[in-house]
Amino acid sequence: MEIIDLRSDTVTTPTPEMREAMYYAKVGDDVYEEDPTVVELEQLGANLLGKEAGLFLPSGTMGNQVAVMSWTRRGNEVILEAESHMYYYEVGGLAVLSGVQVRTVKGERGVMNPVEVESAIRSPNIHFPETALICVENTHNRGGGKVIPLDNMRSIYEVAKRHNLSVHLDGARIFNASIYLKLEASELAKYADSVMFCLSKGLSAPVGSLLVGSSPFIKLARKYRKMLGGGMRQVGVIASAGVVALKTMINRLQEDHDNAKLLAEGLQEVPYLYVNPTEVETNMVIIEVVSSSMSAGALARALSKEGLFCNATSPSTIRLVTHKDINRQQILQSIAIFKGLKF
Repeated sequence: MEIIDLRSDTVTTPTPEMREAMYYAKVGDDVYEEDPTVVELEQLGANLLGKEAGLFLPSGTMGNQVAVMSWTRRGNEVILEAESHMYYYEVGGLAVLSGVQVRTVKGERGVMNPVEVESAIRSPNIHFPETALICVENTHNRGGGKVIPLDNMRSIYEVAKRHNLSVHLDGARIFNASIYLKLEASELAKYADSVMFCLSKGLSAPVGSLLVGSSPFIKLARKYRKMLGGGMRQVGVIASAGVVALKTMINRLQEDHDNAKLLAEGLQEVPYLYVNPTEVETNMVIIEVVSSSMSAGALARALSKEGLFCNATSPSTIRLVTHKDINRQQILQSIAIFKGLKF
């Protein structure tokens, strides 16, 4: 049985060019900052985002947590969108690692209202925690791959600067956002003081993320990375795949967006589902199970028996994610599988 894996773009496999680059990678001890391939990757990532310096980390979660550790001190408050990855999926790291309190702002598919963000900033008061950081996520995972508009990012950044606050961008899929907006990623990164982005999702590298920002910020972040056990040694072996990813895999993300739109349009015809193709902006499709005879979990299990893997994100919703290992024919086959199920 052919497996069509739409659970996440994290299941992508490295390209032949990445595998070759890994085999021949020049390496050194990165803790001493002597791995030439890591140095190349960090500078390439920083340049693409318009920042001074970069830091290679094992994961996006570590990148986000290191950023918060670098921007805050214990007892501070961090403003986040209520459905954000940093709030939902990072194992309480903000509280455990940084000792900060979270204040959430409910957005519209992840898009926060700048007025509400500003109202969430604490005024000086002996009883209140001090607001230190605002975090934005673009694209927004639980928002179904929603792209945060540039004007919205600019407005939130301006709010932050009026209050002398920093902004961190969880840009795990920032290149999906830039492709959708037809802008360079650096145009989005303008409105953040630090940015984390993943190499191991749609860009298809096997491991790693980058954190970029000013040189003093990255110097501090490097120390926190070491504290968390993220100081790796001859890591150029995997950093080399990240170099290939940034040089060759960004523009092809449009194919994933097109496939996601095709999938959503096809699933409109399935009677037990509700899907709105106009909400599909990048590589994610959120479908709602409207039949009273099944849950999203039951549907996901039934699909897996047909070779289609996906994740239920609530009792009534399923997320489908397109990526470079899914082609147009597999999208059409996925639609056929949905249509063929009987309940």
